[in-house]
Amino acid sequence: MASFSRLVRFLAKDGRIYYGDAILPSGVTDASKARQARLIKGEIFGAHHVTDQVADIRLLLAPLALEDVRTVRCLGLNYEQHAKETHMPLPSYPILFYKPLTSLAGPSDPIPVHAMAQEGEGLDYECELVAVIGKACVDVSEAAALDYVLGYAVGDDVSHRDWQIKRGGGQWALGKGFDGWAPWGPAIVSADLIKDPQKLQISTKLNGKVMQQSTTADMIFGVAKTIAFLSQGTTLLPGDLIFTGTPQGVGMGRKPPVWLKDGDVVEVGLQGVGTITNRVDFAKSKAKL
Repeated sequence: MASFSRLVRFLAKDGRIYYGDAILPSGVTDASKARQARLIKGEIFGAHHVTDQVADIRLLLAPLALEDVRTVRCLGLNYEQHAKETHMPLPSYPILFYKPLTSLAGPSDPIPVHAMAQEGEGLDYECELVAVIGKACVDVSEAAALDYVLGYAVGDDVSHRDWQIKRGGGQWALGKGFDGWAPWGPAIVSADLIKDPQKLQISTKLNGKVMQQSTTADMIFGVAKTIAFLSQGTTLLPGDLIFTGTPQGVGMGRKPPVWLKDGDVVEVGLQGVGTITNRVDFAKSKAKL
């Protein structure tokens, strides 16, 4: 499906924004380490090709421009050990919620915390594998589901537990949908490189300390099963993002709880994809979309 290996969107040193195929040193798989990329011409979800033209990367941006993203679907309680740490029963079906497009942010953007979200306690981190749909599909089988994946990224489903649970009226979106609360990247790694998304290490560091360390094998509903389920009676479109849930170790599940504070640095990583690093900012920072 994809002609690239690691799709990046970046601000180049010439001041322009491009899509490109990240160039990494031999043996390096973390796309955040890319300093150059081969430019991509054409439409990411249509006819495109990787050129021989190389550009220097000044800043990695969110891997897709907002106009190339359709919806942001998210799963809750999708890792067995995470469900257990929250003392909630394992779900029989995927727990689905949505984030607005304006929650998306780049791999090094600050996490802006609005005054409303500075009230009370509960600002939390969640490392997640992000699957990117590359072809439209509906009623797809689990066996065929991964054929519709363009690639994978890593994201942070930033959450405020008070607004999610205590003040959300049973709906999670309020506590998860603030501007800039879904940083992701650093690239979309082609599904041709990641054959099995259920065999990847995933982690979170908070100010350099490991807080989450798990594997995507602990997912209750794997990527293929998730896509098959979500596509039943609902067409998934190119550019749809699926945040596939978080493993154990979130701040809410710790005793005592660990909540994010102004100035904290959160780094989430996914094996074969790379890392994104975002600083919590209680000021008026804007996400760079």
